[in-house]
Amino acid sequence: MEARATVKYIRTSPRKMRRGVDLIRGQHVEEARRILRLSTLGASRDLEKLLNSAVANAEHLMISKAWVDEGPTLRRYRPRAYGRASRVRKRTSHVTVVVETMGDEA
Repeated sequence: MEARATVKYIRTSPRKMRRGVDLIRGQHVEEARRILRLSTLGASRDLEKLLNSAVANAEHLMISKAWVDEGPTLRRYRPRAYGRASRVRKRTSHVTVVVETMGDEA
């Protein structure tokens, strides 16, 4: 059995989000929850909510796949010296987590 959950347009850059996903990929779900709960990463709260959504009342699951894709970038401008402006890129992420029952390796 395989369950998938996706969250889109998270206002965290994909590079920062991948740090959290790398911590939990291949872990048992309870261990992944423990890691995310104790993690100091800013993205860990969003990842824990996504993981709970993927699990959704199933038991004995393991995270088989997890990945982060880049979402659309919001472009803002910041005033600089001599009347110039520089671009500020506010990046977004699309995160996907796939969980499956342990021993279901096909």
